[in-house]
Amino acid sequence: MSVLKVRIKFAKEGIMRFIGHLDMMRYFQKAFRRSGIDIQYSQGFSPHQLISFAAPLGVGLTSTGEYMDIVMGECPSSEELVQRINEQMVEGVRILSAVALPDDSKNAMSIVATADYRISFREGMSPDFELSAAIQEFMAQDEIMVTKKTKKSEKTMDIKPMIHVFRGDGDGCFMNVATGSTQNLKPEQVMATLYQFMGREFDPFAIYIHREETYGADFKPLEAYGNRIV
Repeated sequence: MSVLKVRIKFAKEGIMRFIGHLDMMRYFQKAFRRSGIDIQYSQGFSPHQLISFAAPLGVGLTSTGEYMDIVMGECPSSEELVQRINEQMVEGVRILSAVALPDDSKNAMSIVATADYRISFREGMSPDFELSAAIQEFMAQDEIMVTKKTKKSEKTMDIKPMIHVFRGDGDGCFMNVATGSTQNLKPEQVMATLYQFMGREFDPFAIYIHREETYGADFKPLEAYGNRIV
């Protein structure tokens, strides 16, 4: 039987932002079973659905740029597939698109390189400095050194090469930063380092983080690697 690789783009918003990655995996497994789509399973003693996620989203973050790859047998059109899965979704999760991938395509997790994030502030918790000017001064540095702590050691590194775009935007800011298994820079780290640069204490609960899009190495949205199913 022939199989088809399908890339699904979805949004995670509202109360669902508090659901962790492992629970989201279990949620989608159940939703796919209820939808009746012909998702394929692994072989062996304990078969599981062939699903892989691009870049797990942190708890508390919202997104309209999440991706997963699945393997299907018989596959309806993109429109029907989106509709059938969305019928099983709860409030806060929406399927946005579905595209077929070439047979030789790499999975989403292996090609993720960057992501867009929009940062906004809780009411009454905006910074007490002019954000756009501070970001310009921050990014004008030759290097932006941070110390990352692990369970066993500390590592000092320059994060500036991992910040591709960082600018003020309305009442908040926008950034495109390295994301994925090779390099990964959390937007919270960028904001904390900016506040430190400005001599301020950073409260992580002051900000909302929304991931807008996820890209491959050539800054193509992950859905652009496939084609609409007709």
